[in-house]
Amino acid sequence: MTTSRKTLWHQLPLVLAGLLLAASCNVSKDVPLPSLPLPATYRTATNADTTSVVNLPWRSFFTEPALQQLLDSATRRNNDLQLAIQNIASAQATLKQARLGYFPAATLQAGVTTNRPSNNSLNGISLSQFLGTKHIEDYNLSPAISWEADIWGKIRSRKQEALAAYLQSQEARKAVQTQVVAQVAQGYYNLLMLDTQLAVARRNFALTDSTLRFTRLQFTAGQVTALAVQQVEVQRLTAAGLIPEFEQAITVQEDALSILAGRMPGGISRTGNLLRVQVPVVAAGGVPAALLARRPDVRSAELALDRANATVGYTKAQLYPTLAITAQGGLNAFQASNWFSVPASLFGTAAAGLTQPLFQRGALRTQYQQAQIDRERTVIQFRQQVLVAVGEVSDALGQITRTQTQQALATERVSTLRQATTNANLLFRSGLASYLEVITAQSNALQSELELASLKRTQLGANVELYRAVGGGWQ
Repeated sequence: MTTSRKTLWHQLPLVLAGLLLAASCNVSKDVPLPSLPLPATYRTATNADTTSVVNLPWRSFFTEPALQQLLDSATRRNNDLQLAIQNIASAQATLKQARLGYFPAATLQAGVTTNRPSNNSLNGISLSQFLGTKHIEDYNLSPAISWEADIWGKIRSRKQEALAAYLQSQEARKAVQTQVVAQVAQGYYNLLMLDTQLAVARRNFALTDSTLRFTRLQFTAGQVTALAVQQVEVQRLTAAGLIPEFEQAITVQEDALSILAGRMPGGISRTGNLLRVQVPVVAAGGVPAALLARRPDVRSAELALDRANATVGYTKAQLYPTLAITAQGGLNAFQASNWFSVPASLFGTAAAGLTQPLFQRGALRTQYQQAQIDRERTVIQFRQQVLVAVGEVSDALGQITRTQTQQALATERVSTLRQATTNANLLFRSGLASYLEVITAQSNALQSELELASLKRTQLGANVELYRAVGGGWQ
């Protein structure tokens, strides 16, 4: 053996020791979460209160018994939520498997082979001369163990990726429930609004019908023209046309709520008056920085970066050598009668080797580069998710403040127009007002009452949106 070969042989243990020492080091540096200049308060916050509705369970935020029953059914039976739960179970199974990555893989092999060489072959002649047989048998029973040293953190990266995926699936389930709770609440309040508008339309239809009857009496008496009867008739038909429109909208909304609750389309039981529904109105939705820890989709975007870092580490580790140790042992014999003869049939082998990828047509390098690009995408998506979250909270806070003012004005306007309608009808019957004044008063009252119901629905919806935007609803 030459001197250079002896030197290389003596340095091999040092090389292996150096590789094992590198097992505690990552070959890829993780990218941290980007530092975002979040404001101290939301743009539309009316005060510096930092309390947030996110800490309220949905049972405390929504107090109507009928709505609570719907939400209870939706959180237990909604199909999107059931899929999210199955995704958690799948990610959990993957995580359990990844945690076993440091353990060796073991297999058990049992087999019998027989070989009958040609009589004219060297093996055939040898068997015939020395063993007096034309075939040879081999009986083997052996467990085998293989173990890969995590030199470059490949196994550790896989474990980190599986853990982040599992945690991300939990946040995804929370995000789905938050969305479902908000959709059910929005749909329920929309249903109450349609009920209120239907009642307004029916009441207006009855009032217009009464006005039409009186106008016809006046026409018979020669006090008004046929044009007056026709104008009031048009007003009556307009009010009548709203009734089937609202009834159809109610049917569609009931079916949508039934599907959200995980049941066949059907009627929805509800009680109470839309204008009397009370929902906790908050002046502030907490501080923007709290969204990073509380809102599920933001937390999911944060965990996506953890997964991306782990994937980059794994793909880069694939470019480096792999140290694998294998061992095999068991029972081996050429005759079945001697197969389990111990210790004569015992055998064992062990091997260790380094495998360095040389040329894979650029596949490993491309995977590594693609993982780096995906990580940059994840950082951008995280930034965007935070911006969207802050914007949604700010929009909801602003809408709550403005709709409160609009609703107060609409309530006062409805009260005035109701009184005006009553007075117009009294004056019309007394001959002191024309039919046009009655029609105008009734039309204005109808539109104002419908608008008031819509504004109340908008206010309730803004509170629901704020609750969802800050990450509430999954508790």
